[in-house]
Amino acid sequence: MSGVKLQQDLGHLKQLALAQGAPSLQQRKHYLQQLLNLLLENQQDIIAAIASDFGQRCAEETRVLELFPAIAGIRYAQKHLKSWLKPQRRATSIWFAGASNRVVAKPLGVVGVIVPWNYPLYLAFGPLTDALAAGNRVMLKMSELSPALSQLLIRLMPLYLAEEVVRVYADEDGQLGAPFSALAFDHLLFTGSTATGRKVMLAAATQLTPLTLELGGKSPVIISDDFPIELAAERIMMGKLFNAGQTCVAPDYVLLPSSRRQAFVDACIRYCQKHYQSMADEAFSSIISEKFLARLNSLNEQALELGAEEFKLIAGDCAGKFAPRLLLNVPSEAEVMQQEIFGPLLPIMEYQQLDEAVAYVQQHSHPLALYIFSYQRAIQQQLIQQISAGGVCINDVLLHVAQHELPFGGVGSSGMGHYHGYDGFVQFSKMLPIFSQSRFSALKLLRPPYNKLSKRLIKIMLRG
Repeated sequence: MSGVKLQQDLGHLKQLALAQGAPSLQQRKHYLQQLLNLLLENQQDIIAAIASDFGQRCAEETRVLELFPAIAGIRYAQKHLKSWLKPQRRATSIWFAGASNRVVAKPLGVVGVIVPWNYPLYLAFGPLTDALAAGNRVMLKMSELSPALSQLLIRLMPLYLAEEVVRVYADEDGQLGAPFSALAFDHLLFTGSTATGRKVMLAAATQLTPLTLELGGKSPVIISDDFPIELAAERIMMGKLFNAGQTCVAPDYVLLPSSRRQAFVDACIRYCQKHYQSMADEAFSSIISEKFLARLNSLNEQALELGAEEFKLIAGDCAGKFAPRLLLNVPSEAEVMQQEIFGPLLPIMEYQQLDEAVAYVQQHSHPLALYIFSYQRAIQQQLIQQISAGGVCINDVLLHVAQHELPFGGVGSSGMGHYHGYDGFVQFSKMLPIFSQSRFSALKLLRPPYNKLSKRLIKIMLRG
């Protein structure tokens, strides 16, 4: 796939968008229904393709973490699309009495979506749903690490939606990202690492392309003294071990009171012994590639060399997998404390006073997610007020991403812009402000030459 072909495809879709205008409500509902049909009618093939790309990804994880949220997101958009499309009336100042204000959602045109490998179905269909609901045409670039799913979607998509609406591109050699990012889209959404996000932003800047960047970072978990440690461990480990930790909002490290460290370690071990037989357990996903596996081993080995203590949570070894483990007494200069981990390594840090935990998080880049485990409202509010994050989940992990009524996005180095549900519809729309003047306007009193009446009126206006 050449950059020239991408340019031609984009030009063709833009011409169609201009010639045909915004699709009707019924057309958009048809597009969404076809997306839904694709997922419902091809579940087994999708599950098999993703498992093939990973080496091992159990069917239940793909159903729960990818198919379910993708299907639920489409159904949510179908249910609410009519109300989203209604013009929004806005108030008019008394000084413009008789006139009216409204906001109308218009499609942007052609939206580009760069899809990552870790949740390749959901992170393709989530933004695709929002973009189609907003009336756009879409170009999807899949990851080079998802070849089986890429080819499946290239084959399936035209059976459900014409190429004039959605086009899917495989990135066979990993070289398609740069030319794709440099296209003059009406909006571009990228999900991936912060380092790659910077490159995408630079490429998009040449075209002044508006961006949504969904990045990552080190999402902290802060456990308070009051929260049951067994329950905290269960919920944290469940979220950490989904997809073998290869999740942008996975808990990256835990901050807890020093007195609770050993109880937490023991609870994590019990959780893993209960839910996994060994590393060969099909419920535990493979690491996506040898390169990523080597990186995790390097992070772990460097931390141990610097004095960290390791607790392996699942027995045995298995090709292509990385055994989950806790790391204690990790020096702050260790790479595992500097980089987003993106795997089943979980550093445990201790604090004496809650302010110490807050200070540590504040000294680092804004995370994509903040996880607070406390039943005390005062502690919840303190942490929310003092720590900036893309999203907050209280007394659990990951689940804020599955809420269609909540926007999803980062802040600072963890991203910019939001999508999901109505917020996704708005992100991929031009929310067009329209002012309508009445037949008679009192503003004619403000035209020159200014007389006593007009000057008096201006003085009243300035008094408010």
